[in-house]
Formats: sequence, structure tokens, C-alpha cells
Amino acid sequence: MPRSKVNIDVVREMALALPGVEESKIDGAPSLKVRGRLLSCPAIHRSAEPDTLAGQDDFAARTELPDAKPEVFYVTDHFLAYPTVLVRLKMIDRRTLRCLLASSWRFVSSKPKRKPA
Repeated sequence: MPRSKVNIDVVREMALALPGVEESKIDGAPSLKVRGRLLSCPAIHRSAEPDTLAGQDDFAARTELPDAKPEVFYVTDHFLAYPTVLVRLKMIDRRTLRCLLASSWRFVSSKPKRKPA
């Protein structure tokens, strides 16, 4: 059975099913946030490969994911200081994406709400 394609629309649909997730923009690109905190967005930094998602998670997960599935997850030097894991959308399956988004949601939701600038 062919694997159904995962793209930014699939990410959006899955993320918006999580409590409190809203659509936003970051540097002109579509993003998904929880109470003003970034959940995920297309990775727009030049160090990221095309068709890559940037997802937020704690540093432990950010280290473990590329070790477990290097064909799916990676990190570039630019993102080392951030709790961000990069995801090759062409390589991730829907189940893994759903788990990643849920983990990202828990991580982002555990932080206090951002105050408007």
C-alpha cells in the first residue's frame, strides 16, 4: 500500500486538532502556535533542507529523535541553541507526525503564556 503524502496541510490539520492551537505567521511563513508559543512551522532558515518542518520539543527529545530516525529527523548548527527538531516531511509517516505534534504540544503548553510585546 503506498504511503500517503505528508505535507504542510496534513501538519496543519493534525495540529489544529490539538487544544488551543491557532494559525499564525513567523517571518511571513505560516506557523502554528499555542498561547502565542511556536509549535511548528516550515523550516525557512537556509540551513534546512527543502520541505522541512521545524517542530518544538525539549532538548532531550531533540537529541533522541535524530539518533532513532536519522532519515526523518535532523538538526543543523543554526538550530542547536533552540529546542527545535527538523523533520523531513517526505520521510515521516502520519503516526510519527501525530506523536511528534503531541509531544511538541505538551512541551509548548507547559510554558507560561507569552505576554504581548
